[in-house]
Amino acid sequence: MAGVRQFDTDRAVEKAMNLFWEQGYEATSMQDLTEALGVGRGSLYAAFGSKDGVYRAALAHYLDSMASAMLQTLDEGGDVRTTIRNALLGRLVVAAEDSVRRGCMLVNAACERLPGDAQTRQTALEVTSANRDALERALAEAVARGEITPAFDPRSLAVFLVACLTGLLVSSKIDSDLASLTRSVDIAISTLDGRPPVNTPNSPHPPGTTGIPV
Repeated sequence: MAGVRQFDTDRAVEKAMNLFWEQGYEATSMQDLTEALGVGRGSLYAAFGSKDGVYRAALAHYLDSMASAMLQTLDEGGDVRTTIRNALLGRLVVAAEDSVRRGCMLVNAACERLPGDAQTRQTALEVTSANRDALERALAEAVARGEITPAFDPRSLAVFLVACLTGLLVSSKIDSDLASLTRSVDIAISTLDGRPPVNTPNSPHPPGTTGIPV
């Protein structure tokens, strides 16, 4: 566009990703973006339309460059315990690898933007479903090979592992001690051959509790 300075959009999106990942959406202003990216406000609006447009591009870049690594690890095959352990730890290492404790940008987005942001919710659902389906396939194949004899079906285990990972990604923002996070992953992996919990589906709450969330 005439009068608008051209710039490397890929590099700008990379910088925006790191800024939003560290600060979150609300705490990042257009002024922050222009300073961090070294790009004028007019050029940003011309390229992305709005701050939200920059954010969507940054989140998409994060998913392509960071979060997709888990799916790639699961596709490598091999011993299912090792494969799933490596996949989960890979996500946690990225989340906890620096002193900023940035966590997972997608989980951060869900915590900050939901329930009001339908587009972020849809993105989170798609990524969560892809991870769950990949885990389910890996577990089902392991069961077919006789590699594991789980107490629960592969689908239920996959849902549990995704929930466990999500919780650990949040925890990594509080305490990024990888030794502690690794121990939690190992406990999760141990459930692949574990016994059912004491509580049955007909009695989901421990004795003495009401089941009312606190």
